[in-house]
Amino acid sequence: MSPTSPAPVLSVRDLSVSFSAGDAAGTAEAGRVVDSVGFDLAPGRVLAVVGESGSGKSVTAMSVLGLLPDSATVTGSVRLEGRELIGAPAAELRAVRGGRIGTVFQEPMSAFDPVYTIGQQIAEAIRVHRPGVRGRALRDRVHELLRSVGLPEAHRIAASHPHELSGGQLQRSMIAMAISCDPVAIIADEPTTALDVTVQAGILDLLRALRDERGTAILLITHDMGVVADLADDVLVMRRGEALESGPVADVFDRPRSDYTRGLLAAVPTLTELSETDAPAGQQPVQKTPAAPVSAPVPAPAPAAEPEPEPTVVLDGASVVFRRRGAAVHAVSEVGFTIGRGEVVGLVGESGSGKSTIGRALVGLVPISAGRATVGGVELGRAGRRERRRVRSRIGYVFQDPASSLNPRNTVGTSIAEPLALHTGDSPAARAARARELLEQVQLPPEFADRYPHELSGGQRQRVAIARALALEPELLIADEPTSALDVSVQASVLELLERLQARHGFACLFISHDLAVVRRLADRVVVLQAGRVVEQGPAAEVLAAPAQPYTRRLLAAAPVADPAAQALRRAQWRELEAVAE
Repeated sequence: MSPTSPAPVLSVRDLSVSFSAGDAAGTAEAGRVVDSVGFDLAPGRVLAVVGESGSGKSVTAMSVLGLLPDSATVTGSVRLEGRELIGAPAAELRAVRGGRIGTVFQEPMSAFDPVYTIGQQIAEAIRVHRPGVRGRALRDRVHELLRSVGLPEAHRIAASHPHELSGGQLQRSMIAMAISCDPVAIIADEPTTALDVTVQAGILDLLRALRDERGTAILLITHDMGVVADLADDVLVMRRGEALESGPVADVFDRPRSDYTRGLLAAVPTLTELSETDAPAGQQPVQKTPAAPVSAPVPAPAPAAEPEPEPTVVLDGASVVFRRRGAAVHAVSEVGFTIGRGEVVGLVGESGSGKSTIGRALVGLVPISAGRATVGGVELGRAGRRERRRVRSRIGYVFQDPASSLNPRNTVGTSIAEPLALHTGDSPAARAARARELLEQVQLPPEFADRYPHELSGGQRQRVAIARALALEPELLIADEPTSALDVSVQASVLELLERLQARHGFACLFISHDLAVVRRLADRVVVLQAGRVVEQGPAAEVLAAPAQPYTRRLLAAAPVADPAAQALRRAQWRELEAVAE
């Protein structure tokens, strides 16, 4: 630290954390999970702590706040504004949490209490640390905080329960709570995971404003290298509890010293087309099926030529309307596109654009209100119950969060074999054998069939979910945000797996995602949704390289890239496009 540098608000030295056997922290095994980590957090700067799941990022952050379970042993030094926090009395730590250090959690829907309104919960946080603020002054303070984080309808937001708000509104409300008592530091633990790119860009701009305008120090925990490039000033790279390297963000990105850091950066998907030289070492690039024409839902056969095979999926003027409190809500309006056999179509758009509704409509979970939806030659609106059941048996579905989509009481083998039990007359022995075969196809040991979901990592659970989706050899695979919450290296391996399986089995795939770089890597064509309508569609290489519509350009500009210099230019472009849109 130079003589003119401000003193750090938080200094961590030789921090080590160990868990005893049978701990309640959910760690994979007992033992030391953080080993002699140290860093300084300066006012007005963002320090990003990066690394894969299990690297010790969140444990390090929770040890600062004294939130680890009794089974944890913490040694070293954590000093906040010169005061030692390790071993500090419980009352002092309670004053620090939410007072001098604010916290922004990864999933605000679970962090907020569903029973109370947003305003009540922010007010409670203020009362704990500033008991003298009451009545009208307290209510005005809550509204002021909500407006300061970009929520102009402060009265409505304050009166809303968590389930009544969008993900971006919830995260902004969480930040309002974090800054309610003017903290000197904020710990932001994966604050943008699973958010749309435009919502994510707004949250990052808000955190940047807190840093620049208030001088708040921010400890950012993340696995998203694009977010690091966009927001961080400094980086600390962790692996298996150890600090591998640290330094200014530009230095670490341009000249990484460790092979691990180079691997993290190389695993980040980009918006540029993969060439043969971009394929993983020792592998040939996956050959894609040529994209089907998109000018009409069903291409007409050319004269004197064999007719083209009917697409696996045809949506022609399809609409989905929900009834809420007597009012009609048009979730999807007159959508039309096709998915050919062996083709991957990426479906992108912001939250509420209708992406997941289309996926659920294709599997028959929500009815088509108007237009036509055909899967495998069967028009869903006219099919009887038995025929719809048969169609569902030809569709595999991979959800965003395998932890919630896999039954925790069932073994992995039972979960994978469940579609076989529902749709075939196979014997239990045959189903078990098929489950083990599918585990091998997704590159997991067959012995995992006897394990339970909680015994697997996030990436392993998602592979199990893919295996289950492939159990009936589907004609169509619907993948709804299957990699959004995964580490970049795990995400890369899951995407590679999907590519290999799709090339092997030839199923059509609807890939729903807000990550445009992932869509660029995997999809043949892309369909862009805005407010339930298709605004643009075409070959992924063309649409994502030179979009024709302003909305698509905004989505692309909002997607962060793992290059600090390039990201600064993209951020300026996004702000210009947002200003025009407003």
